[in-house]
This record gives sequence, structure tokens and C-alpha cells, in this order.
Amino acid sequence: MAWIQGTRIKVIEVALDKIANGSSPEGIHFQYPHLSLAQIHSALAYYYDHQTEFDSEIRRQLERIDQLAALSKDSPRGERLSTLGIS
Repeated sequence: MAWIQGTRIKVIEVALDKIANGSSPEGIHFQYPHLSLAQIHSALAYYYDHQTEFDSEIRRQLERIDQLAALSKDSPRGERLSTLGIS
């Protein structure tokens, strides 16, 4: 995956903020104040240039989360959380 140069932030993180929350570049800047608006715009441009690959990766990650959640329901911890009304 692509990283924003000179940071520990992945392009996909900025893209997900845009996708999931509808955040504007200024809103993303509020979440990541150490990123310049130029870096945020560049990250979004990179996302849009490679949107098919990024969206496929996002789908894979969501599927993996669903798989892990399904597995954890049958675990002793998952059963205990369920009895507590937390799961």
C-alpha cells in the first residue's frame, strides 16, 4: 500500500476518512493536523487514480473483519460478552 511521503499515514487511511465520513480535505486536516492540505489533496488524487485497487483492498479488509467477527462469536470470550449483552 501507498504511504504519504515522510509520514506514518497510509493513503488508504485518508481515503477511508473521505469515503466513510464524507470528510472534506479540511476535515481530514483536522483529524491529521500534521499533514498539509497539499499532502491530503495528493493522497486523495492518488486514491482516485488507483481507485479500483484501493476499493478492492477495502472490500478484502471488510470481508476479513466479518470473518473474524463470526469466528469470535463462537469463542468462550465471545459467548461471555454475549451473555453480558456486549457483543
